[in-house]
Amino acid sequence: MSFKEKLKNKEVVIGPFSKTSDAGMIEAMGYSGFDFIIIDLEHGPNDILNAQNLVRAAEISNTFPIIRVAENGPTEIGKALDIGAKGVQVPQITNADEAKQAVQYAKFAPLGMRGVCRFVRSAAYSNTDRFEYFKSANDNYLILQLEGAEAIQNVDEIIEVEGVDVIFIGPYDLSQALGVSGQINHPLVLEKMKVIIDKCRTKGLATGVFTDNLKDAKSWIKLGVNYISYSVDVGIIQEASKAILQELTSGD
Repeated sequence: MSFKEKLKNKEVVIGPFSKTSDAGMIEAMGYSGFDFIIIDLEHGPNDILNAQNLVRAAEISNTFPIIRVAENGPTEIGKALDIGAKGVQVPQITNADEAKQAVQYAKFAPLGMRGVCRFVRSAAYSNTDRFEYFKSANDNYLILQLEGAEAIQNVDEIIEVEGVDVIFIGPYDLSQALGVSGQINHPLVLEKMKVIIDKCRTKGLATGVFTDNLKDAKSWIKLGVNYISYSVDVGIIQEASKAILQELTSGD
C-alpha cells in the first residue's frame, strides 16, 4: 500500500529524516521498506541541485520523497516541488496566516498561487500535459511543523486552513519554547503535544512527530499519531554500528 493510501486509511507511515548527500544511501534506506524519507534542507548540508538526485533515489526505491525546506518561502517551496518532491515539510509555522502562505506557495490555482514553470523535473521537463500537471501537482502533500508556544496558542486557527495534509509537532523546538530545552518527555511538552493531536484528530487531520527511540515511537502510535519520523539516517547507521561492535566485543 502506498504512502498516500496508508494516510487516507488512517494507517501509520514511518520514515527517517536524511542528512546524507549520498543518493545511494537514500536508495538503500528506501529498499528497507520505509514509507517516506525527509530530505532535510533546513538542518542538512544539501543544496537544491543535490536534493534533486536524492529525490530520484527515493523514487527508484519506491519511497515517498519529502523535502523539509529551510523556511516558509515561495522560492524554497517551489523549487523543492519543481525537482520532484511529492511533499514539502515547512518549519516554524506559528499562525494561520503563515499556514495560508505555505498553501499559496505549494499549490497551483485555484488552491494557491505557486509559481508556474513546466520546464522542470516534476513536469517531465514539459513532457507532461500542462493541464494534467497543474491538476496532479496539487495532490502533493503539505506538512506543517508547529514548534513554538505561539503555534500552540493558535492551533485551532491553523488546523482550519484548507490544503494542509499533516500537522507535525517538533518536540525539541517545542521543549525549548516551553522552557525545558531537550526534555522532550517532560510532562508539559507531552501535555501540549497531546492537545494538538486530539484537536487534529477531531478535524480529520493526520499528525506527525519526530522520535529517536522505539519506545517513544510506539507510545505516539498508540496515541493516534500516524506520521512517524523515526530518527535520522546518520544516527540510525551510528546506532546500528555501535550495536554490532557491542555484540562482537562483549566477550560472550
